Amino acid sequence: MRSDKVKEGLTKAPHRSLFKASGYTDEEIGKPFVGIVNSFNEIVPGHIHLRELTECVKRGVLMRGGTPLEFPSIAVCDGIAMNHEGMKYSLVSREIIADSIEIMVKAHGLDGIVLIPSCDKVVPGMLMAAARINIPCIVVSGGPMLAGNLNGNRVDLITTFEAVGKVADNKISEDELLDLEDAACPTCGSCAGMFTANSMNCMTEGLGMALRGNGTIPAVYSERKRLAKKTGMKIMELIEKDIKARDIMNKKSFENALAFDMSLGCSTNTVLHLTAIAHEAGVKMNLDKINEVSSKVPNLCKLSPAGNDYIEDLNACGGVYAVMNELNKKRLINTDTLTCEVKTVGELLIEKNDNSVIRDINNPYSKEGGIKVLRGNLAPDGAVIKKSALDSKVVEFTGVAKVYESEEDCVDAILSGKIKKGDAVVIRYEGPKGGPGMREMLTPTSALCGMGLDADVCLITDGRFSGGSRGFSIGHVSPEAAEGGLIAYVCDGDLIKVNLKEGCLQLLVDEGVITKRKENTEIKLKNLSGYLRKYASLVSSAGKGAVCE
Repeated sequence: MRSDKVKEGLTKAPHRSLFKASGYTDEEIGKPFVGIVNSFNEIVPGHIHLRELTECVKRGVLMRGGTPLEFPSIAVCDGIAMNHEGMKYSLVSREIIADSIEIMVKAHGLDGIVLIPSCDKVVPGMLMAAARINIPCIVVSGGPMLAGNLNGNRVDLITTFEAVGKVADNKISEDELLDLEDAACPTCGSCAGMFTANSMNCMTEGLGMALRGNGTIPAVYSERKRLAKKTGMKIMELIEKDIKARDIMNKKSFENALAFDMSLGCSTNTVLHLTAIAHEAGVKMNLDKINEVSSKVPNLCKLSPAGNDYIEDLNACGGVYAVMNELNKKRLINTDTLTCEVKTVGELLIEKNDNSVIRDINNPYSKEGGIKVLRGNLAPDGAVIKKSALDSKVVEFTGVAKVYESEEDCVDAILSGKIKKGDAVVIRYEGPKGGPGMREMLTPTSALCGMGLDADVCLITDGRFSGGSRGFSIGHVSPEAAEGGLIAYVCDGDLIKVNLKEGCLQLLVDEGVITKRKENTEIKLKNLSGYLRKYASLVSSAGKGAVCE
């Protein structure tokens, strides 16, 4: 066992003494050590119930003869961190989570780990750690929140964000907004739609790193507790057979995850996170690969914010492996890849129950996937749009640039009525280095949707978007403004052209004019301190997954 290096032999008597100081018996010390990474806290609704789930995992480990050793992980709620300086710390937390898990596992010689995340950056942070340390690992998430209900209409967190724009546009009253905020988030769990948290939890299942049902079983269902116990039991089998994280997370499984991503219309953040996880696993993945998969995988689902279905509906129709089963009908899935169930993907595929949530492979919403990578002089290293969350009639757009140096400035302009149809709104200095931390832009996208401008105004940023964002939203523009990307030199009144069919994002300004602007424009660098200063000095571009190099 890997843990022998901290507990076996004459020289480890002091080590055993310390374990005994924690109350462990010789019998417990003699069993495999299983790290239980609990990201519980009393702030995040997706994590508020994880202590109970962690106890279920421990029971599973104990049932199969292991010794569970719990330790914590931080977790940020993106919704609470949204539209203020807190959002600078969301993506940043991904790296801290990965680093801290690596430290705990390596320092204490653990034989395997069970990872218990729920929300946005915790899931990829834990998967990055799993790929990096490469021991037996398995994930069980907290599960999705149920959708809310207001006056017979299903609602969620994004409904509330978009309602802010409706209040500003005098479409609803503040009292109606209060009714909505009371109803939108009725249970614990990760927010109910196909936002980043649920995208990544489904993706974990698609990668083969979680048991079937992990991505879709609601947080409040008893089935989630049973899944946690089974996960605790399964890690013992992975330890016994020495099936490590990279045995599961390989080139074929990442191809499966990408195909699933495109078919489901997941968050654009999955582009950042899958790239970063692949980097840790030693698997090559870039934006061109993402576009290649998107070009041949159809979009089969439209979950909120792209449509009116929720994760609980996807669960009822069969979940992740039912979607993958449809893709397999056109050989778009690698069925021979190993999963943490110690079965192949092909052995886990199931038929969907009906066509209401998961469309038939021969009747997709679109023949291409839900995410599109754009390139052009404004984004030579790539930019990303969630095409499935945009009106399908919008293919080409030429707009007049209105430039803002921060998210706050842009939100003020939107809510005060300064943004009109035909505008190309540019928000810059919000990238991984320039933000730093690459803030999500859910507030401006939701305000535009609430005001009915989501198909007529193009929002372009070197920051990123929430999985809950919908509309004409282009993020991850690389290189970012802080690195001297062309987005730093866009001026009010410039024309910007977008062609989704050709995958093009172009600033329609003569090269000579751009050259003069570069000579007379100073790149704005912020005076940073604390962890953000360290992060900004290490982080790569969004095109590389915003990994710290």
